[in-house]
Amino acid sequence: MLQITALMDNRLTEREDLKTEHGLSFHICCHGKNILFDCGSSDGMLFNAKKLGIDLRKLDAVVLSHGHYDHAGGFRFLVCSGTDIPRLYTGPGFLDTKYEQSENCFANLSAGFDARFLEEKGIDHQQVDGLLELFPGCYAVSGFPRLQPLETIPERFVVRREGEIVPDDFRDEVCLVLETGEGLVLLVGCAHPGIVNMVSHVHNIFGKPIRAIFGGTHLSKAKEDRIRMTVGELLAMGISLFGLSHCSGEGIECALRAQEGLRVCHLGPGDCVFFD
Repeated sequence: MLQITALMDNRLTEREDLKTEHGLSFHICCHGKNILFDCGSSDGMLFNAKKLGIDLRKLDAVVLSHGHYDHAGGFRFLVCSGTDIPRLYTGPGFLDTKYEQSENCFANLSAGFDARFLEEKGIDHQQVDGLLELFPGCYAVSGFPRLQPLETIPERFVVRREGEIVPDDFRDEVCLVLETGEGLVLLVGCAHPGIVNMVSHVHNIFGKPIRAIFGGTHLSKAKEDRIRMTVGELLAMGISLFGLSHCSGEGIECALRAQEGLRVCHLGPGDCVFFD
């Protein structure tokens, strides 16, 4: 049995007693393992987990999709709550300082902790460079080829690397791939490299059908041509279930809901899905 529960998202659905924030977090029970995928931006994820009866003290791994505060900022709160973190998985360059550049300043978007914090807290930190099996039937993937010309990264995202401010290529982006009897289930944080680029790469690696996608697709500001391309490519790959959250946007949700035969939902805090 595979169960995915949303612990944090930008908006509520049915559980009006839970907290929301600009961020994302999923709790996954997979093949007997408990995995936390992203931590939101604050301790709100801890509050929601407690309300939902999910014991985060029994985690087997934490995977952070990339080094932005709205996905990784809650990790510091998780560690400081006394939770034992067996292992933290991130992509290459995760700890680089990330910014959003505006006309007159830079907004720091980083995770809020560094290598010293991890060392002081005794966190076993492992880098995901390519394909890494975390547990049987559970994989982390990074290193996504940029093949789709419409899937560009906004120029406002930059990173400090080797003392210089350069465009952020999101080399640290990681997705989670879960095997089920009905196909692969894919969890994404923000899909900065492009959701089509990411899904195509996973499909090429595993050579198996992808049944479902959950998480953020970073299409909230996408133009109509990119949304149309995205829907067409994902449908061509046979994906039939979409649980969109966080940065996905109304455009892609509406476009997918308009397709016959698809199952589409928005996963807010407290929402969960099950697979055999």
